[in-house]
Amino acid sequence: MTLDQSVIRFAGLVVLISLGLAYAFSPYWLWLTAFAGANMIQASFTGFCPAANLFKRFGVKAGCAFD
Repeated sequence: MTLDQSVIRFAGLVVLISLGLAYAFSPYWLWLTAFAGANMIQASFTGFCPAANLFKRFGVKAGCAFD
């Protein structure tokens, strides 16, 4: 699995978990979805992604987006 795949899967997991928590407990959990979306937008412009840096430290091999 490449770094790109790991980041996209992690973002999707965060979104799905926050939607489940919002449905089960409180709509305030949707702020986590908003944060994930905002982070994806800023990463598309700047190329900086905190999750990508974390996965790099764990030794996940680079893909083409987050070299």
